[in-house]
Amino acid sequence: MGAFISLKAEDGHEFDCYKVDPEGTPKGGVVVIQEIFGVNAHIREVADGYAAEGYAVLAPALFDRASKNFEVGYTPDDIAKGRDTRAEVAWDDAVKDVAATVAEMRKSQTKIGSVGYCWGGSMSWLAATRVGVSASVCYYGGQIAMYNDEAPKNPVMMHFGENDHGIPMADVDKIRAAHGDAEIFTYPAGHGFNCDHRGDFDPASAKIARERTLAFFAKHVG
Repeated sequence: MGAFISLKAEDGHEFDCYKVDPEGTPKGGVVVIQEIFGVNAHIREVADGYAAEGYAVLAPALFDRASKNFEVGYTPDDIAKGRDTRAEVAWDDAVKDVAATVAEMRKSQTKIGSVGYCWGGSMSWLAATRVGVSASVCYYGGQIAMYNDEAPKNPVMMHFGENDHGIPMADVDKIRAAHGDAEIFTYPAGHGFNCDHRGDFDPASAKIARERTLAFFAKHVG
């Protein structure tokens, strides 16, 4: 449905970005931020899904800084590769790429939302605190608690799985206490519950979270 384009960050780094447009005039823009598995088939499907809802969508390949064209699935070996590659990408560098993606989107859209999953959920939080967009949605971002002292520049919504072994509910409580204005929801599910390519997929939770996300974007983006 979409195609890859090339973008350049402020430090000169060039990276790929999956671009997909809706039929007709876009409601606004959405930046989809990858998991640790790259801009793989699932993330492209997610991007296509937001385009089907009427948004112009960009999904930056943030792992291009470490491994060009990185894309894996969800096997234990894939997870190990994803974690190793994530460790090679500095948070500040990834933020530069997200900022460049937002800047590209601003050429055509005045209101922009960010949405990220897994590692991308934490990156969507940093999009809110360091870049500034119209609205940010964070799905099970395990490092949000690490950056809990940062203040968002725009409205934020978060989704967490109550059975996520990587994100203690104590961390979610800490985030909720520090950011009372954020809309934070928990679900009877594990990590990655939105991804229908992995074992933790929970259709009921994914459906509710998506409905809430789309309503949030409708309110703040268009």
